[in-house]
Amino acid sequence: MINEPTRRVHAFCDDALGDLDSVGVAAAVAAGDISAREAAQAAVDRAAVVNPTLNAIQHPDFDRGLARSDGPVSGILAGVPSFIKDNTDVAGLPSDQGSLAVRSRPATADHRFTEQFRSTGLGVLGKTTMPEFGFNASTEWETLAPTRNPWHTDYSPGGSSGGSAALVAAGVVPIAHGNDGGGSIRIPAAACGLVGLKPTRGRVVPAAESATLPVDVVSNGVLTRTVRDTAHFMAGTQQFLPAAGMKPLGLVEGPSERRLRVGLVLDSVTGPTDDDGRRAVLATVDRLTALGHDVTEVPIPGDAVAFMGAFTHYWALLGFSTQHFGKRVMHSPDFEKGATDQLTRGLARTFWRHAWRTPGAIRVLKQSEQSYRDAFTDIDVIVSPTLGYVTPKLGHLNPAAGFEVHFDRLIRYAAFTPLNNATGGPAISLPLAQTADGRPIGVHFSAVHGDEQTLLELAYELEADTPFARIQA
Repeated sequence: MINEPTRRVHAFCDDALGDLDSVGVAAAVAAGDISAREAAQAAVDRAAVVNPTLNAIQHPDFDRGLARSDGPVSGILAGVPSFIKDNTDVAGLPSDQGSLAVRSRPATADHRFTEQFRSTGLGVLGKTTMPEFGFNASTEWETLAPTRNPWHTDYSPGGSSGGSAALVAAGVVPIAHGNDGGGSIRIPAAACGLVGLKPTRGRVVPAAESATLPVDVVSNGVLTRTVRDTAHFMAGTQQFLPAAGMKPLGLVEGPSERRLRVGLVLDSVTGPTDDDGRRAVLATVDRLTALGHDVTEVPIPGDAVAFMGAFTHYWALLGFSTQHFGKRVMHSPDFEKGATDQLTRGLARTFWRHAWRTPGAIRVLKQSEQSYRDAFTDIDVIVSPTLGYVTPKLGHLNPAAGFEVHFDRLIRYAAFTPLNNATGGPAISLPLAQTADGRPIGVHFSAVHGDEQTLLELAYELEADTPFARIQA
């Protein structure tokens, strides 16, 4: 359905998927009320309705996905249709990394995370759009049509997991893969009114590029419409491969009676939070207090100014590595460095001008992990905005704006999320507020390493206290 006056797009209807979340679909399949094939076919049909507007699917794989749904299904989310982001290998599909510079060939095997993803019972119907190499926080390109936000198609769906977020928010599927190297799950979750958990580093199988990074900032995960979907997915991943060296994570099924010590951070080092984001966080603080939690304002963990300088330099390092060593870094023998966008090229130039800073920047990022751990000595959770300002219209974060303008906008937009990537700590964005015209606003919660359980328990409690807004309402 497309509502022209509000530019809102969704595919919810009276079919096999209905308005069920992943847990609901899996239960219906297990009970024999619907088949996995019927669920997959409903997702394919829904994609046909809204994807021409949203532009969220990079590589459809409908025929193979439907054929697989006829086979045996098992796992905690058995029979639920889904998609994988286009920087993670799926056998038989290319991984284009969101870039015209990549001329990838179909992968010969699933990535290890894809195996973990499938082990939960999720079926893969294709791959979702992302901005070039995941460097942008909006899923748009200089010369191609953007991916659009189903809550209002004039606006960005965030990035870099924007295609996955758009499909989940629009109801094509109830869950989809994302990964997060600077906020790339949590930013689109905030933009599209979803639950977006970045797990602790090492909780799930790492991303393909993680092995070559001096500081592993990338975590795999999912975008969902309900807390229980994220909780079930995380429990399923641990059945496939329990995380070593951290607190075990089983199935979190609801709130805890434990009352938390919550630290409040309202503004980032890159500037004050906008009025909408500030109101959203303060309203959440009121809810937390009413629920019996103790909220106290706290500083940003560690040396925030040094951290942001180090992280932006690291961002530039990744751009340089991709621009100049793309054939090896992207596993693309036909990589065309002249086809990268202004953001990638600008990052590469910036790094080269300041390459001497690299050892110090990496040292700051590695030291930030202990500062982050120390911040949780006297508190259990930190609450903050997810974004420096609410999701902008398409074009505001387009690389065509020119590198200097674009990058300044990016670091003010993605101001809160990178800390968890560098430190490895878990964080979740929840859709707890809306703008005056009904677009989602995310609120961000962080916890100490390995404590996804506390984040999920608190998320359940907030979801029950005031249910998340529905796009079809």
